[in-house]
Amino acid sequence: MLRKRSGAPAVRTGIYVVVVLTAGAYLPSPLYPGYQGAIGFSDLTMTVIYATFALVSAPALLLCGSASDALGPRTVLRAAVVAAAVGTACFAVASGTMWLVVGRAAQGIALGAATGAASALIGQHAGGSKGGGGTVPASTAFVAGTAIGPIAGGLLAQYAPAPLVLPFVLHLVLLWFGWRAVSALPAPSAPRARRWIPTRPRVPAGARPLFATAALTGFLAWAVAGLFLSVIPALLDRAAHTNLAVTGGVLGAVLVCSVLAQPVVPRVGPRYAQLAGLAALSGSVVVLALSLGGRPSLTLLAAVIAGAGHGLAYGGAVAAMERGTPPDRRGAVTGALYLAFYLGAGCPAIAIGLITLGHSLMTATLCVTAAVAVLVPLNAAAVVSVRPAERPCPRRSG
Repeated sequence: MLRKRSGAPAVRTGIYVVVVLTAGAYLPSPLYPGYQGAIGFSDLTMTVIYATFALVSAPALLLCGSASDALGPRTVLRAAVVAAAVGTACFAVASGTMWLVVGRAAQGIALGAATGAASALIGQHAGGSKGGGGTVPASTAFVAGTAIGPIAGGLLAQYAPAPLVLPFVLHLVLLWFGWRAVSALPAPSAPRARRWIPTRPRVPAGARPLFATAALTGFLAWAVAGLFLSVIPALLDRAAHTNLAVTGGVLGAVLVCSVLAQPVVPRVGPRYAQLAGLAALSGSVVVLALSLGGRPSLTLLAAVIAGAGHGLAYGGAVAAMERGTPPDRRGAVTGALYLAFYLGAGCPAIAIGLITLGHSLMTATLCVTAAVAVLVPLNAAAVVSVRPAERPCPRRSG
């Protein structure tokens, strides 16, 4: 008990850093129509700016996944906070498209580096030596930050002055507190023996069928969330719904509902959680397609359903791999799993942008939504067919 208490500041610091970095990455989501109007760029450029974060986070995760083992979580998290501050500052002073792209890239590097280090820090102080204890708290913190970002961005942009500057100045203040908290962590008492080499997304042969279904489940969950975070603000703006607080609330509803749904995963088990989540995701894309004509009430309903589906599907995918992977291989498998999540968040936005070269943004969104709707039942069938040999869990008395 004493050990847990002594490690509580480190756990809180790891969670705080993940939440603040993720919130900063999604703080601009409701502001993209404003940047598009102020700077003047195409729908393709808008989706590329959004997707840059995810497409940079993926290789950064692989490059920095083992950095905390070699350098220590404190060093890696400090570097991540600095990179996040660079990205936030780029948005605060942005006068052209390149500022936004560089800002998104810096945010991607920051969160890609911080994901493994924060999970290691949390697991070290909350999960003991068994490993894996930081994966679920870090995953929840990731989703919570994704919810906070667009809600805060929308509220500040709607009701505070300097809507394209003030949100990022305030985020820099939060990052300063994060820097102080990370700097207060104890430095490693002895030099690390391991070398820093890029993480390879290796999955044990026996876990590959399970990994394939879990990775696709997570990919689709983040693809649906990415649809909301990337293009829904622009579609609402073009339908004359310009209240940014409402837009931020719709985007945030996806992730708030996801956080609320995730505690259900341990009760129903990873397999049934994924199936229920996929069913909800399927329903959400149908409602989303019906709402693209500019009906905010239907868009909000789609967001709520998508959020519940995201929480169950994403949480179920993480829990399935947590339960079905040997502890000594969990780090590499987790890195590979997050690679699928980041690609899910970014690739659909790129696809929408490319389709807008010949069609409207609404048509492009409908095309990608239809593709997701086709993949969801195929993924569900795969989840049903894969039955991993899970380690038995002791039953709790009472």
